Amino acid sequence: MVEIATRVWNHRWKIDPIVRSLIDTDFYKLLMCQSIFRNKPDTTVQFSLLNRSSKIRLAELIDEGELREQLDHVRSLSLSRGESTWLRGNMFYGKRQMFRPDFMEWFEALRLPPYHLEKRDGQFELTFEGRWHEVMLWEIPALAVLMELRGRAVLRTLGRFELEVLYARAMTKMWEKITRLRQIPDLKIADFGTRRRHSFLWQDWAVQAMMEGLGTKFTGTSNCLIAQRRDIEAIGTNAHELPMIYSALARNDAELARAPYQVLADWQEEHEGNLRIILPDTFGTKGFLDRAPDWLASWTGIRIDSGDPAEGAENAIAWWQARGEDPRQKLIIFSDGLDVTEIETLQARFAGRCKVSFGWGTMLTNDFVGLSPNDGLAPFSLVCKAVSANGRPTVKLSDNPNKAMGPAEEIARYKRVFGVGDQQAFAVRV
Repeated sequence: MVEIATRVWNHRWKIDPIVRSLIDTDFYKLLMCQSIFRNKPDTTVQFSLLNRSSKIRLAELIDEGELREQLDHVRSLSLSRGESTWLRGNMFYGKRQMFRPDFMEWFEALRLPPYHLEKRDGQFELTFEGRWHEVMLWEIPALAVLMELRGRAVLRTLGRFELEVLYARAMTKMWEKITRLRQIPDLKIADFGTRRRHSFLWQDWAVQAMMEGLGTKFTGTSNCLIAQRRDIEAIGTNAHELPMIYSALARNDAELARAPYQVLADWQEEHEGNLRIILPDTFGTKGFLDRAPDWLASWTGIRIDSGDPAEGAENAIAWWQARGEDPRQKLIIFSDGLDVTEIETLQARFAGRCKVSFGWGTMLTNDFVGLSPNDGLAPFSLVCKAVSANGRPTVKLSDNPNKAMGPAEEIARYKRVFGVGDQQAFAVRV
């Protein structure tokens, strides 16, 4: 196992790459990329960085030249032979050759497209524009680079022994969490922490700790590179990006109302079983479920990713019951802002009422809260989202209005079309 403190100390090398591979990304990105490659190959999309934690002035912490070095390194990456073989031949969700030959031929030749970087008011404006299935693959590497460069900036102020103690304390903190989790009956939990991780090495360590500490309770990781290296399941389905862009392409209100379901109709043509997971909250969960076609009720489960997680799960159970489905045969995946206490509470409440699973993100791979001077390593909310498609703005409403994105007039239009009324605001969970 890598001595992390020693490697951090050695980040004084000219460049220690943060992103090591094009598959150092979330599995759902590759699944969505293949769907987009088939269904929307000519769509032009712009992605943009958004720091929701604006008090953290990234452009004052991170050297622009160092950031450009890391981003340029990402642009130099291509699939290795071993990575291509793994994607082509491995079993994912019980299916071999999940990725089609035409998609793999394109992916094997891919280099990520150019980026645009500026500084403005203490923040970086980082954007990517081009064909959707190409620029979408910038999202996870861009977030990983910025999160880790911010961490490196803080860690450079610490001495060798301070680093040793810092990581010893973080490891102890993580193991105490695992000790609590192993006491939860029938727990099923996966690592969803790539996008806001402390570092690649720390995420890899956390996955190994979960493997040893939780055994079969640990179901896998969203990170493809770690899944390949550790010979574990790659976990993931789809994300808000799909309905956001399909909706932006709608030519009128009627097409807009249909767009979130057209996404899933396209998805259903490609995938079955545990890949048929509904993410209902892009434009409000209640309206989505109320208007959903009957065929969606037969899908395997639902992922809860904003708002009150318990309320979201209760709504899902009630919806299945109203559609004549047995919730005990359905899967609910909780994935928003989780830590051990929330996991314990949700598992106890819903065990036996449905199948329960957890995607544990930031507080698995980046819980350094209280461990560094002035809490300089505490996680923060950084996202990289699609902001336009074919020149039209995208919108996200969410079940938490604090996560809403898009121009005010378009947000108002989407609320009208999707019947979104008053919403309760929640602090954005990292």
